[in-house]
Amino acid sequence: MKFKRIFIFFYCLSSFMYGQNHSQYADSIRISSAIPELNYAVISGNKVLETEALGLHSVDLKDVASLNDRFHIGSNTKAMTAFIIAKYVEKGKLKWNTRFFAIFPDLKKTSKKEYYNITLEKLLSHQALIQPFQGENDPAVPDFKGNSQEKRNQFGQFVLTLDPVKTDPDHQYVYSNAGYTLATMMIEKVTGKSWEQLVDQVFNKDLKLDVKLSWPENQIDKDTWGHSFENNKLIPVPSNTDYHLDYTEPAGDLNIKLTDYIKFIQLNIQGLQGHDNYLKASTYNFIHKGIEGYSLGWFNSYENNQDFSTHSGTAGTYYTIAAIDRKKFIAYIIFTNSFNEATVNGVRMLMRKLKKDYGS
Repeated sequence: MKFKRIFIFFYCLSSFMYGQNHSQYADSIRISSAIPELNYAVISGNKVLETEALGLHSVDLKDVASLNDRFHIGSNTKAMTAFIIAKYVEKGKLKWNTRFFAIFPDLKKTSKKEYYNITLEKLLSHQALIQPFQGENDPAVPDFKGNSQEKRNQFGQFVLTLDPVKTDPDHQYVYSNAGYTLATMMIEKVTGKSWEQLVDQVFNKDLKLDVKLSWPENQIDKDTWGHSFENNKLIPVPSNTDYHLDYTEPAGDLNIKLTDYIKFIQLNIQGLQGHDNYLKASTYNFIHKGIEGYSLGWFNSYENNQDFSTHSGTAGTYYTIAAIDRKKFIAYIIFTNSFNEATVNGVRMLMRKLKKDYGS
């Protein structure tokens, strides 16, 4: 099997009641949607208001769900890559308006002229008109050689030889996994470190989280199995399956425990509340709200006079979603280890219920 992309105190007093109600409701959604495992959380900037782990690691196993389980987060990786880059922008290694070809002048001669003015900011906000590379109708990609960083560089050079995409009147951006590879090339160049090294430095060493690459290990450790959907049946996928993201790993290839992801989202909530932490509050404001439509790793969503940063992610075997209410400073996170229409619909139902009960 070969896989590619498919790329506050009031609440504290009431959380026990909500937790009981939502745990039962969430598990009923999980069962009716045939989701093997579902973990979820509702959080503020400094408190976990509700969290639960439900189900099993796999449809073929009896391993019971735990909050220590790891999930592949797909395109929710984008917010984490943008977060890394933001740290080095604060350090002066780059500016948001730094042009790609100011860092890679040697690539200009082989690139389409339409890309000459693309910037770091435009790449991270999907406004550079880069081909999407979302797993469907992608241009054929050469078989590049070398380590992960060298392959990404070759892929980036190749992407810039392709015709740019066209926007439609309803959108200022065209969602592109490949654009995140180009942005990552810029930060790798100015720091002298690979994306993998930067992930380890920022999240594991600086922030003391436990972030890992690719799918959760389930052959040695007892952990989650992602599930593909074939012939109307969920199929558990071992972590050693031949799987790759065609050199767009910075757009969608991290795995993490819900407990650690909560800490990452809480940093963002605190920043949106105006508090400096690992990044400055002004940086968080720009990451989330600096650009209309899609900012840096986050969609801007406006629902019923509400104001959200939101993103979902999948590589075809897990499905995760996060939404931050930027008015009430509450976030909702749901992790699952399957991906099909039933999973997505079930997650949407649970998200709608959580938002209604906590956001009203």
